[in-house]
Amino acid sequence: DPEIVEGVRDIGGLVTLAIFDCNKPVIAAINGAAVGIGATMTCAMDIRLASDKARIGFVFSKLGIVPEACSSWFLPRIVGISQALEWTYSGEVFTAEEANKCGFVKTVLPSEQLLEEAYKIAQRITQHSPVSIALTRQMMYRNSAQPHPIEAHKIESLGMFYASKKDGKEGVNAFLEKRPAEFTSKTSTDMPMFYPWWD
Repeated sequence: DPEIVEGVRDIGGLVTLAIFDCNKPVIAAINGAAVGIGATMTCAMDIRLASDKARIGFVFSKLGIVPEACSSWFLPRIVGISQALEWTYSGEVFTAEEANKCGFVKTVLPSEQLLEEAYKIAQRITQHSPVSIALTRQMMYRNSAQPHPIEAHKIESLGMFYASKKDGKEGVNAFLEKRPAEFTSKTSTDMPMFYPWWD
């Protein structure tokens, strides 16, 4: 609807949808107050870390408004519907430890170690095929929302077929030769012809 696009579409939603459609993994390193959009924007990120100084809050009900930035889609998938409802109903700001206990963040670290850990995770990911990572990212998000696993099977079958032509060959050869793989594919030029399959 043009009126929504031009008038009432929330900016946070545009940000999280761009993160969702991104071909590369996104890691959040929360090192302070993540309240409102500061919290909801991280819901679209793949891995969330927090420092012991982090405070997180979905405070919308306190303001008489509703959650935004597609958080009503992401948050229940991350922490479950009951926890998502409690956090959004109460509007309370909670600690990084609670976020970790509920699965919203992977771990809680001292502030000075937060970015170092985020970079370590990123370095582990970047050793692998960028096309494989991009496809896997979208498959996990989109297929997990399908009503039947046959939809995942269709996309996974296509993914296996196309990935095996280039980086898959290199990966298998590297494994057999007991050496690190040298992946050459790029998400800018080598995504398979069926991608994006949801259009």
